[in-house]
Amino acid sequence: MANEENDPVVQEIDVYLAKSLAEKLYLFQYPVRPASMTYDDIPHLSAKIKPKQQKVELEMAIDTMNPNYCRSKGEQIALNVDGTCTDETSTYSTKLMDKQTFCSSQTTSNTSRYAAALYRKGELHLTPLHGILQLRPSFSYLDKADAKHREREAANEAGDSSQDEAEEDIKQITVRFSRPESEQARQRRVQSYEFLQKKHAEEPWVHLHYYGLRDSRSEHERQYLLCQGPGMSESTELIKSPSEYLMMLMPPNIEEEKEKPMAPSNVLSMAQLRTLPLADQIKILMKNVKVMPFANLMSLLGLGTDSTSVLRCIQQVAMLVQGNWVVKSDILYPKDSSSPHSGVPAEVLCRGRDFVMWKFTQSRWVVRKEVATVTKLCAEDVKDFLEHMAVVRINKGWEFLLPYDEDFIKKHPDVVQRQHMLWMGIQAKLEKVYSLLKETVPKTAEGQSVPVMLISGDQRVQAAKAKAQQNHLLLERELQWKKEQLQAMQVSSSVRIKEEPVSEEEEEEEQADKEEEPMDTSTCGSLRNKLANGLPTGRAMGGDTLNGHPPTGCGEAPMARELRAFVEATFQRQFVLTLSELKRLFNMHLASLPPGHTLFSGISDRMLQDTVLAAGCKQILVPFPPQTAASPDEQKVFALWESGDMSDQHRQVLLEIFSKNYRVRRNLIQTRLNQECGEDLSKQEVDKVLKDCCVSYGGMWYLKGTVQS
Repeated sequence: MANEENDPVVQEIDVYLAKSLAEKLYLFQYPVRPASMTYDDIPHLSAKIKPKQQKVELEMAIDTMNPNYCRSKGEQIALNVDGTCTDETSTYSTKLMDKQTFCSSQTTSNTSRYAAALYRKGELHLTPLHGILQLRPSFSYLDKADAKHREREAANEAGDSSQDEAEEDIKQITVRFSRPESEQARQRRVQSYEFLQKKHAEEPWVHLHYYGLRDSRSEHERQYLLCQGPGMSESTELIKSPSEYLMMLMPPNIEEEKEKPMAPSNVLSMAQLRTLPLADQIKILMKNVKVMPFANLMSLLGLGTDSTSVLRCIQQVAMLVQGNWVVKSDILYPKDSSSPHSGVPAEVLCRGRDFVMWKFTQSRWVVRKEVATVTKLCAEDVKDFLEHMAVVRINKGWEFLLPYDEDFIKKHPDVVQRQHMLWMGIQAKLEKVYSLLKETVPKTAEGQSVPVMLISGDQRVQAAKAKAQQNHLLLERELQWKKEQLQAMQVSSSVRIKEEPVSEEEEEEEQADKEEEPMDTSTCGSLRNKLANGLPTGRAMGGDTLNGHPPTGCGEAPMARELRAFVEATFQRQFVLTLSELKRLFNMHLASLPPGHTLFSGISDRMLQDTVLAAGCKQILVPFPPQTAASPDEQKVFALWESGDMSDQHRQVLLEIFSKNYRVRRNLIQTRLNQECGEDLSKQEVDKVLKDCCVSYGGMWYLKGTVQS
């Protein structure tokens, strides 16, 4: 306080923001000159600019009458550059180096923190800078001199040799046509340094007129550095509330995520490895080993490690293939990486490696040519995939690296079921991406080399009894539920619940749910035909609920709370989701839950949709084109209507636009947002709304999940 009293405020200066030259103002940094000389005193002969590259070239006169100028050296340089002849292409028409070229380079790509300030009459006027260019002398005339010298030497050598050489005989030449360029080769060529340099050189120069400091035109343009007045609209950005101004002065610290120290990729120190968290230990081991049985993993983690925790962690970084764990593709190929062989992005590599892993879930053998034909990847990438998890056999193909682990399959059937659900989702995605025919998908009934577990007659009887008891308990529970539902409906008979119209497909699903299902006592029925949302249909009872929600006090309240919490958390992260994508995320969520969780009691599609609507979301009726290849689940689009932030109104306007249009251009979106919101939104605000809800493809904007490539 004492220091503040001794340092009083002497003067307050008003600050204004001028925008007239905001997109046109550049700062040129010239080389250092003596204090007695300014660059405005030196005549500027010419100026030109390449706007896209923000590259400038200036030609400035050299004072040849200055006593410090070496005239003989200037004449020698002009002679070396232009030679003895003088024409229009000569660099120095006076046969004397009387000018110098300055070429610019960008000092920084982010100029948002820099502005030009003009102080006048007790007011400080700021104009944002569009670019900062640093001018350096260009010595291109030396290259021209070297080229002239080489031409003269070549001409002299040709003149000497032509006197002794006879006329050459006519020779036959062979004409060859280049092969068509592949897409991968074209991408490598486009990203090369030579191509970028050629593209930059092709941009034409725009010639400029230079006006000095004391020129009337310069004085006229300099007036634009002043704001029009304190009441004009240009200065509204500086009018902030105290809290907003404080936030601008002291923005919240954004801690950069620092990578944790990891063990070397080629050498693992077990002592250092065991100091890391369990999840990191498993991730490092799987990333280095690629394929490992569960028993070997437990032995590497040391004594006393909980197997349940290991199972929970291993499913985050690996997939189950023939009873063994294979590291996930996105662990080996992170998002921003690419192939070292072909330059293919990580997304394509992950898709191709997932196809190889899926093939090994169907058979012990894989043929490399078949994988290359389907994935359209180069031979080196496919070979890397196979070497991760298989070994080559002469005249047979590639065999999976490890034997079938029957012990793990018997001990952990719940994990096997969750992994099977994940593989079903991956298979559906691969069939869509690679357009696989149904006969391409291997059948498990015939020709499968995976070992089959033999079951005795007593075991079959015991399994049938256990399953019959389980079905009996489920039927009793459903009967009790229906009784309570009937009682609740009788009590509230005066209340009418308005039902939304449903489509013919949903009516058929409800009719199928109401039909009684015969009790199945077989032990090896088809899992695919008994799954609804990845769970046994005997436990999916969402078809007989009140408006998709179980009645109060029926024992399903914990499940409803868990489901609603998942839906709300998912839509807070992703504002727009199709039903297909939501089901995929829900299946992944189920795979991460511990055995016996309440959500494993069964969630139907209808219950999932009703929970989404109850969580504050709305269904957006996107008008898909008649020839669309989207499935019914992909055509059901849900969006979070209110999230509580400042962009709710903007998102609602955007969603209304897409309820009438399948795809929209950006300028139409921005115009509609400005009209509905009553203000001109900035580019950052529009970008945020589009990033939350849309994706761009081919110059058009689509709602997330609706674009059909």
